[in-house]
Amino acid sequence: MRRLVSLIAGLCLLGAAGDAMAQDACILCDSSTGKEGSARPDERPLTIEITTDLSFSRMALTGRGGQGSAVIDPQTGARRVAGNVVALGGMAVRGSGRITGTPGRAVRIDIPHRIVMSAGSGATAELEGVVTDLPAYPVLDSGGVLEFSFGGELRITGDAGGVFRGRIPISVDYN
Repeated sequence: MRRLVSLIAGLCLLGAAGDAMAQDACILCDSSTGKEGSARPDERPLTIEITTDLSFSRMALTGRGGQGSAVIDPQTGARRVAGNVVALGGMAVRGSGRITGTPGRAVRIDIPHRIVMSAGSGATAELEGVVTDLPAYPVLDSGGVLEFSFGGELRITGDAGGVFRGRIPISVDYN
């Protein structure tokens, strides 16, 4: 049974709306026009690309009604199984992504902690504790790029079986 996680990346851009009275205090306004615009004239829009999907590869539950889990480390890509789960071979792969934008800018990356995954049979599994190798305060490098990897723990219970798929909505914004 192969577990795959497809990723969808959401993109959040800065924006603000203000009435005429609040425009004097608008920090996103172009100082020459007084209208909303980029917070910085050289600011590039943020983009995110998932370069590698997270894959737990082939695993199986041993015994009926069992439960177990598999963890993929975001730094090493190593997979560990626990409980009634056994690895059946294949290569587990950590996910990876690439963010581009304005060089030197700090960014905030939001990744949900828990994702429900499903198989064509209707069985479900949960991807929990999604973690990255990002630093506490991520910043785009001098070329405006930040690459990262992610992993998590796949929890399987009962008679769940099949090819599990899910989407991890990842959003990124300037700080």
